[in-house]
Amino acid sequence: MPATLTELINTANVLLSPERFQDYCPNGLQVEGRPQIKRLISGVTASMALLEAARDNGADAIIVHHGYFWKGESPVVSGMKRKRLQLLLQNDISLIAYHLPLDAHPELGNNAQLARQLDIEITGGLQATANPIGNVGKLNAAMSPESFVEKIAQRLGRAPQFIEGGNHDIHTVAWCTGAAQDYIEQAAALGVDAFISGEISEQTVHSARELGLHFIAAGHHATERYGVRALGERLAKQLQIEHRFIDIANPA
Repeated sequence: MPATLTELINTANVLLSPERFQDYCPNGLQVEGRPQIKRLISGVTASMALLEAARDNGADAIIVHHGYFWKGESPVVSGMKRKRLQLLLQNDISLIAYHLPLDAHPELGNNAQLARQLDIEITGGLQATANPIGNVGKLNAAMSPESFVEKIAQRLGRAPQFIEGGNHDIHTVAWCTGAAQDYIEQAAALGVDAFISGEISEQTVHSARELGLHFIAAGHHATERYGVRALGERLAKQLQIEHRFIDIANPA
């Protein structure tokens, strides 16, 4: 039996508790499609490439980390936005998105899932809040920066950018996926050996060197592939529907 769209949204909301977050976009249902869900497609970003792939795979709903209707975005439906919404509406496909709630989830979240990929034991949150977005943790044994960077490259399938912050090995790590490079000072204040994020800014290079903290930019897309996939798999299992994760290649 297919699940209903309402059941899908309610189940995701119970898992992720989006009401706990002040976010930059609406979490949950963003575009309503057909009321019955047999096949769910997950992906990082609701790009046209993902929408087309989902349509071609018979999707009833798409769940992503990066959806639409961001704060500060023009409300005008034209150009790229019109084409994306037109595809969803013409094919009766729902779009569901979870941003910060998916970053923060202690099991399914991007940061928790990245720790699994890199064999990092989570020991706490990066921020001293009830719902920390990033994490701190430790490796099983200290590694040289070069060895750890190579491990990240192998596990994520892309060469990260590495800024050396001293001569020390890496045992303790802080990390926050996506565009979280500005948390580098918070990471340094925790006394860790290295900080991992998705992106790098010009000033991050100077901060890493001056703070004595190794910095690794492993890719915004690359660090955020795993949470939405884990979420899709969990929803499919609980609701007994089909699920497929589609990875649209992105070097950023």
